[in-house]
Amino acid sequence: MIWNPSEGIHIGIINIRFYSLMFVIAFGLGYYIMKKIFINENEPIEKLDTLFIWTVLATLLGARLGHVFFYDWEYFSNHPLEILLPFKFEPTFQFTGFAGLASHGAAIAIIVVMYFYSKNIINRPILWVLDRVVIPVACGAIFVRIGNFFNSEIVGKVTSNSTFGIRFVRDYFSPQDAVFKTQIQNSDNAYTAIVNDPKFADLLAQVPLRHPAQLYESFSYIFVFFFLLFLYWKTKTTQKQGLLFGVFLILLWSVRFIVEFVKESQGGFENTLGTFSTGQWLSVPFILVGLYFLFMAKRQYPET
Repeated sequence: MIWNPSEGIHIGIINIRFYSLMFVIAFGLGYYIMKKIFINENEPIEKLDTLFIWTVLATLLGARLGHVFFYDWEYFSNHPLEILLPFKFEPTFQFTGFAGLASHGAAIAIIVVMYFYSKNIINRPILWVLDRVVIPVACGAIFVRIGNFFNSEIVGKVTSNSTFGIRFVRDYFSPQDAVFKTQIQNSDNAYTAIVNDPKFADLLAQVPLRHPAQLYESFSYIFVFFFLLFLYWKTKTTQKQGLLFGVFLILLWSVRFIVEFVKESQGGFENTLGTFSTGQWLSVPFILVGLYFLFMAKRQYPET
């Protein structure tokens, strides 16, 4: 499969980027899911609005800072203004948006925010909140990775024998990519025309087949999401505070750990520690914390 989608939907002068659209869908579905949970728990819906706003801000800010500190601190330590500003100042001034977001940073920020939300807004134990908020978070992870796929980012390693191999036209890890992108960008052809145009055949053939790591991760999160949904609605899992949160941490970050084996390096501190990628090293603490809550939850008293 050859993957060279447009960046978004063009409506006049408005360009709705697919990546941004996936975030909107993720937060929208998250709100809908939590509304159902709040109704089931007899919690006032007005408290959900605060949860939604805090979660959105925590996700975006935490993901940004996670990328800065975990993956690209060498650069941002020398360009501090670019940490929270969507601009590049060198070598020339340009608008870049926030291209770097790290899910580990988002996870940490959400947990911190849920602590303050549990104390100041909903007056419930933090584990009560975390046991429920992980359901929409798992749902959101599905769409974030689909957004990465549309952006042709976080691609997998080169493969010569995988049935699922994809030629990412905008693949920045390919040395042929610069030449190919120049040819494509100077063409007015649509995606289908480019694929079928003989003059692009040789260039397309040079783009290596890669694992669609984003889709591997996204499809796996679908199962994580529905399993959590099943546990909440069909079992008494929530009577043991922290159990659902622990299951979430184990499953979601285990998926991340496994898929990292077929991902291209995203940078970070992996060259210093070796053995695993940065994403895998960051996932290990989450999995261990999840195991802790999985076993300690058995000692919790049922909710009254």
